[in-house]
Amino acid sequence: MSEHGERSAPGKGLINGLAVTLKTMTKRSTTQQYPDVEPDLPPRSRGVIALLEENCTVCMLCARECPDWCIYIDSHKEEVVVPGAARPRQRNVLDRFDIDFSLCMYCGICIEVCPFDALHWSPEFEYSEVDVLDLLHDKNRLGEWMPTVPPPPAHDVLGEPSKEEATAARKAAGPNTATAARTAPARPAAPTAASAKPAAPSTPSPAAPLTPSPAAPSTPSPAAAKNAEPAEKPTVAGKVEPEQKPAAAESEPEK
Repeated sequence: MSEHGERSAPGKGLINGLAVTLKTMTKRSTTQQYPDVEPDLPPRSRGVIALLEENCTVCMLCARECPDWCIYIDSHKEEVVVPGAARPRQRNVLDRFDIDFSLCMYCGICIEVCPFDALHWSPEFEYSEVDVLDLLHDKNRLGEWMPTVPPPPAHDVLGEPSKEEATAARKAAGPNTATAARTAPARPAAPTAASAKPAAPSTPSPAAPLTPSPAAPSTPSPAAAKNAEPAEKPTVAGKVEPEQKPAAAESEPEK
């Protein structure tokens, strides 16, 4: 039956399949005779995982993020005496780092989540074993793959340098170079059409003389005058006596 529900001619599918077979029979085979001829693989192909033990801090991120649970890590802590410190510090020491490649699906998540670049891809793929148990690689065997790890790709010429390269360049140039770069005068901006015309000189307007305004005499309010204390008047002998209160206007009638 065809797509439109019509019955096709008998043997049409067989003829189409044989047509593809006849086309490939006339072409030259491109099969590589491995292992006599080694395949030309890309430099960043995923072959085997290599371990740089010096960079591993036993953070356990790779083991926790592995979807196959094929990474096994053991460690212990030891004290490190730091000169001038109040107490010794502790650091993790890697005891075991194994990867079971019989369970690994080569997803690369462990390499991506490693914050200290302790795991790397190597294009080597010739590590087949007769016994499946021999596919469990320990930290020593994983470290043997490090010489086969290709160097990272070069940065773009027009792109910004990485933080590591910028820091190394500043250290190599010395502290005086950074100071000179900060104190270097900036280049003057190119004059535009609007700024090319000279600005008209501004004439300052004569300032008006300041005339002090007469201060208005302050008149105390009735409430303030009522609550004010009586003033003291001087006597003839030079002594100051308080002013006497006025006598009552009307004295009480005598009985």
